[in-house]
Amino acid sequence: MGVTSELDAAMKASSLSHLTAVSGANCAIVVGLAFGAAALCRARRSVRVAAGVGALAGFVLLVTPEPSVVRAAAMAGIAMLGVLLGRVGAGVSLLALAVVAVLVADPWLAVSMGFALSAAATGALLVLAAPLARGMARMLPEAIALGLAVPLAAQLVCGPLLILINPTVPLYGVAANLLAAPAAPIATVLGLAACVAAPIPVLASGLVALTWLPAAWISGTALVSVQLPSAALPWPEGWVGALALAVVGAAVVVLLLPRIEHRSWQAARVSAAVLLAVLVGVQTGTAALRTAVGTLTIPGDWAIALCDVGQGDAILIKSSAAVALIDTGPDPVPLRACLDRFGIHRLDLLVLTHYDQDHIGGLAAVDDRADVVLHGPPGSAADERTLARLNAAGARVIAATAGMTGTLGAATWTVLWPRADDRAFPSGNEASVVLDVRGGGVPASLFLGDMDAAAQRALRASGVLRPPYAVVKVAHHGSADQDAELYRTLGGAVALISVGAGNDYGHPRAETLALLQADGYTIARTDQSGVVAVTGDSDRLEVWRERSPPVGSDRPSAVGGAL
Repeated sequence: MGVTSELDAAMKASSLSHLTAVSGANCAIVVGLAFGAAALCRARRSVRVAAGVGALAGFVLLVTPEPSVVRAAAMAGIAMLGVLLGRVGAGVSLLALAVVAVLVADPWLAVSMGFALSAAATGALLVLAAPLARGMARMLPEAIALGLAVPLAAQLVCGPLLILINPTVPLYGVAANLLAAPAAPIATVLGLAACVAAPIPVLASGLVALTWLPAAWISGTALVSVQLPSAALPWPEGWVGALALAVVGAAVVVLLLPRIEHRSWQAARVSAAVLLAVLVGVQTGTAALRTAVGTLTIPGDWAIALCDVGQGDAILIKSSAAVALIDTGPDPVPLRACLDRFGIHRLDLLVLTHYDQDHIGGLAAVDDRADVVLHGPPGSAADERTLARLNAAGARVIAATAGMTGTLGAATWTVLWPRADDRAFPSGNEASVVLDVRGGGVPASLFLGDMDAAAQRALRASGVLRPPYAVVKVAHHGSADQDAELYRTLGGAVALISVGAGNDYGHPRAETLALLQADGYTIARTDQSGVVAVTGDSDRLEVWRERSPPVGSDRPSAVGGAL
C-alpha cells in the first residue's frame, strides 16, 4: 500500500519505520525460500547456495542497495559462504565480518545513519535479546518474554541514535512492534511473490490484494499508536540527549537481566531502579502539567497564547468560548501537548498564514478539529492537497483576502493581507495572512505571519491598519528583514515572538529586538519563556510566562504583571 506523508510520520513516531525498509529478516526470508526450494529439488549443497545467492542478488537489485540492504545482504552472503564451506558461523561473527567488509568497500557508509541503525539493531538482537528474554521470563510466560525482548532490545540500542534525528521517545514503540511483527514476514513473502508473478497480471493483482491485508495491519498499528495519550515523550536534543537515553537504556537492561549474586551487581540494580524511578516521576509530572493539571497552571482568563512549539508559529486566541489557532508549528507532538494543556479539543477557526513547514508541519494534530480554515494563497500542488485534506476532514476552507471579516465568539477578526490577485506577492512569506483581532476580551492585536520588509511597507501604505495595537505578533520569528517604521506606526505595547531555542537562523535578530525596545515594546519570546499568555484588555494588559526570561532580556515590568 502507498506510504503517505502522514503514515510515514506515524511509522517513525511508533518505532515501526524499520518495516518500511529492507532488513536482515527480509533477506533471510528470500534466501531461505530459494535455499529451501533447491533443497526440495534434492539439489546438492553448491546448487542450494547458488540459488540462495542468486535470489539475494535479485532481491537487492529489486529494492535498490540502500545502506541497510547492503549490510543485510553482506551478512546473508557471508552466511551462504559458510554453508558452502561447511563452517556455519555465529551471528555476531557474521555481523562483525559483514560490517568490516562493507566499510572497507565503501568507507562513506561509516557516516550513514541508516547503516548505523541497521548494524546496531542487528547487534542488539544477537547479543541482548536472549538475555533480556531470560530475565523477563521470571515475571512473564516464556513466549511473551521472548516476543517483548526482540523489539525492546532493538529500541534500547537504537534509541540514542534516533534521538539525534527526532528528540522524542516513543512510549508505545515496543508494543507496536510486538503487534506488527507477525504481519511483516507475510507481507514480505506475498509482496515478493507479486513481483515474481508480474508477467501474469491476474495472479500478480491477486497477490497484491492479499499483501494489502498485512500491510494494512502494520499501518493501522502505527496510526493508532501515535494517537494514544503521551505517545511520544519529549527528550533533550543532540548528543546530550543521546547519552542520557543510553544511560536510561543501560539502567533498563541492568534491571531486566537475570540476577547475578554479586554485591556490585546488586548496587548497580539499586542505582538503576532509583534512576528510572526519578525519570518516571519527572515524566509523569510533565505529562500531568500538559494534560489534566495543565489548565490549572495557566491564567484562566487568557486571551492570546503562544504555544512553545520550537522554531515555528502556533498562536491561540480565545473570546468567550470560541478559540482560533494561527498556524500549527513544525511538529504535531508539541502542538498537541499545548492544546491539551489549554484544554482545547475543537477549533472554531484555524488560520494557515502560509505553507512553510514551520507553520503547517503540526497540522496532523488539528486537521480534524477545525470548523473553518482561513488560508493564504497556495503556491504548489502540495499546498492544494493540504487544503483538500482539511476540506475532506469536514472543515469549511476559505481563501483569505484583505477586507474579509468574521467573528470569533464576541471578538471580530479582519484580514488585512494578502490583497486579492496581488501579483507582487503571489504566495509564500510575503503573502502571509495578516489578521487584526479585537473586542470580546481580546486586546487590539495584529498577527503578521512571516511578512518581509517589502510586504510590511506595502501593508503600511495600504491604509488598512487601525493603530494603536496593544499586541503585535512580530513577523518571521524576529528576523532582521523588518520595516522599522511599521512597528513605530503600530504603537504596540507587547511584542510576541514565537521562536525556537538555539535555532540555526539566529532568530530573533539583535537589530529587531533593538528596534522593538526603542519603540517601547515589551518583548515576550517562547525560546526564553516557554508558553506565553496575554490577559486583560487594551487598557491594562498582563503577560504571563511559563518561565522567567533572563534578566535584562526585556522590560522587567512585563514579567507576569501589569504593563
